[in-house]
Amino acid sequence: MATSPPPHHRQLRDGGGGGGGGTNLASCLLATAFLFLVSAAAAVALFVLFRPREPEIQVSAIQFPGFAVANGTLRFTFNQYASVRNPNRAAFSHYDSTLQLAYAGMQVGFAFIPAGQIAGGRTQHVAASFAVDALPLPSATPPPPPPPGAVTAIEVDSRMRVKGRVRVLRFFTHHVQATAGCRVAVSAADGSVLGVRC
Repeated sequence: MATSPPPHHRQLRDGGGGGGGGTNLASCLLATAFLFLVSAAAAVALFVLFRPREPEIQVSAIQFPGFAVANGTLRFTFNQYASVRNPNRAAFSHYDSTLQLAYAGMQVGFAFIPAGQIAGGRTQHVAASFAVDALPLPSATPPPPPPPGAVTAIEVDSRMRVKGRVRVLRFFTHHVQATAGCRVAVSAADGSVLGVRC
């Protein structure tokens, strides 16, 4: 006839499983925390490496062909040339980009820049042109005549805006844009550019 073990043996065997369950739970929590830290570090590294940056605009030349002043009005064609650099690793797709020209505080010219795409780390040359016809000169008290040999200058302001999107890691799209503003001094005699400040 079989006999059962003494009661104190049964108590030791029954109480031995509680510590193992607590150890397993602590190990799972530790592994979860480790994975979370690794994921956060990887996300920060990817953001630093692939963080979308705005394009860089460098105005290279401005011209005023066909410049003329007659009967108190200006008439000319405005040409602006610039280089746009994409500092991102991914391609930059630009659209709805514009070039504006202002004179005496009012907009006198506007043009859309054709849409396109600039590969990562590459530079693209952009040109825009439009005609300004019969622009009235502001009415004001005429300034004193300039000294002999001096050139009378007219100042206009150009504003080029390039906007578009960059796709990060092929899944996320980020919108970026850049603006370049320049004040241009133009000779009132022949339309030659006297100075450009961008």
